[in-house]
Amino acid sequence: MLMGAAPAHADPSTAEIEKQIDDAWNKLEPTIEKHNAAKQELDAKRKQADALEKKIQPLQLQVDLAMNKVGGFAAEAYKGDQASAINAILTTGSPNALVDQLELLDHFAHQQQQDVQAASDLRAKYAAQKAPLDLLVAQLTEQEAELAQKAKDINTEIDRLQKLRLKVYGNGGGGVFAPAPCPAKYPGGDAGKVVKFACKQIGKPYIWGADGPSTYDCSGLMLAAWAQVGVSLPHNAAQQYHSMRHVSRSELQPGDLVFYNGLAHVGMYVGNDWVVHAPQSGDHVRMKNIDKGSIVGYGRPG
Repeated sequence: MLMGAAPAHADPSTAEIEKQIDDAWNKLEPTIEKHNAAKQELDAKRKQADALEKKIQPLQLQVDLAMNKVGGFAAEAYKGDQASAINAILTTGSPNALVDQLELLDHFAHQQQQDVQAASDLRAKYAAQKAPLDLLVAQLTEQEAELAQKAKDINTEIDRLQKLRLKVYGNGGGGVFAPAPCPAKYPGGDAGKVVKFACKQIGKPYIWGADGPSTYDCSGLMLAAWAQVGVSLPHNAAQQYHSMRHVSRSELQPGDLVFYNGLAHVGMYVGNDWVVHAPQSGDHVRMKNIDKGSIVGYGRPG
């Protein structure tokens, strides 16, 4: 009796693979945004370390000079030069001259003691000021290693998602980037400049950690757009949300930011319920309907 053929396993449909990509990306994006925040913190610490180092450089020079002077005393004493000089003072001249010479000797010894103490105090002061710098350098070294590993993990996962995306779309990408006018209505003023800039970036590739001019991630696009009018935003969606005034859905104006996915994603409102955003790796800056995604809140920079 012939055994029945094993049932065939159908390949996942395009919709199923798109859902896999979206689900995986929603989990990965918070990691990317945390990486961006950690990188900002790292850059701030590096600047702080540089400032500390510049501050204590003059003190280091003073310590070196003082220690050289003390070292000179020690070398002369070892060679016997000072002993010979002191002996010469004590064995020549009258009794009155001897009194003067002893006073001179006492002054000489006292001066040496002061110089030694000054060098010791300077060295202690330098060590106290250098301690925070040493701590910062240790933190930087550890944090840089952690960031490098995290970046490697992120890139590995992005490569996996990219293979899935190519399985669906080949090299053609994922559809129309601007299905509606962008902006829907030009608002003028600073908001107009910001929105116009964001709309001009449509079609540029998503690269995590990028803030332009040729590639962006979600918070990097918002940072670059608002920088056009001198508004500084952090390169992190959650930090952006907490840095600005919050508005309601009914108050939304073009240029306002819309936050999604537990504050792990952000896009810019451009009117008529459309948002411009940098969605995910393998994709491009594009427009989407505002309600596509889990909205956390709305904010207005500036």
